[in-house]
Amino acid sequence: MGAAEWCTLLNPLFRRETVMQIEGSSALVTGAGSGLGEATARAIVKRGARVTLLDLGGSRGAEIAADIGSNAQFIEADVTSEEQVTAAVDAAVGAFGEIRALINCAGIGSALKTVGKDGKPFSLDVFRRTLEVNLVGTFNCIRLAAAKMVGNEPDEGGERGVIVNTSSVAAFEGQMGQAAYSASKGGIVSMTLPIARDLSRNGIRVCSIAPGLFDTPLLKGLPEDAREALGRSIPFPPRLGRPPEYALLACHILENTMLNGEVIRLDGAIRMQPR
Repeated sequence: MGAAEWCTLLNPLFRRETVMQIEGSSALVTGAGSGLGEATARAIVKRGARVTLLDLGGSRGAEIAADIGSNAQFIEADVTSEEQVTAAVDAAVGAFGEIRALINCAGIGSALKTVGKDGKPFSLDVFRRTLEVNLVGTFNCIRLAAAKMVGNEPDEGGERGVIVNTSSVAAFEGQMGQAAYSASKGGIVSMTLPIARDLSRNGIRVCSIAPGLFDTPLLKGLPEDAREALGRSIPFPPRLGRPPEYALLACHILENTMLNGEVIRLDGAIRMQPR
């Protein structure tokens, strides 16, 4: 059989690929009051989905939801609270019928050395709080949203939902002062595959994105020259990442059924130096 005959034979197989349909689906986005979460919520709605934005009360979440329109709602919640996230998940299902996608963008940063110049040890409260928000908070949202997803009707490919988490390149190349932050983001990397395996029988996929240096509120407090210097440290493109670029990858993960159990770096080929 020649190449032309093989192409004719295989073409129907490629045309039968299945993807999650973002249009008409319902998603929950944490940390949606700014940065990566805001960009992702807007991107998903632009593709025809309905979105529940979850963030703290002092965020711009309510303002952003109002700006997006009738296909978005804001729910105030702390990702570390079982009661508040349970209520938010219930509100998302109540408003839009189901949750097909969860994108975890909520997180905080911390910068303290194990022993400071003053000889004082790293604050254990800061270490605990960083892990509580970034790692425990992410898992809290995963477990509660997944418990709803298992009740979804499977699509023609057997899929019931998709979960996307936010790690960081600090999980792999943590810099000085990033012990707590790197530990929290490294935990997200480490739990991605086992959770994907846990939920595989339910038709739920799980991936994580590890962004590099992105232009988010975590960097907004830096002077402009410092931000530009950070951008120039990236091989290509030599600039800070933009939240819509994160959102673009998140949407692709939602749609690409073969992406599962994977951590994807989104960093312009940067490898972080010690400081």
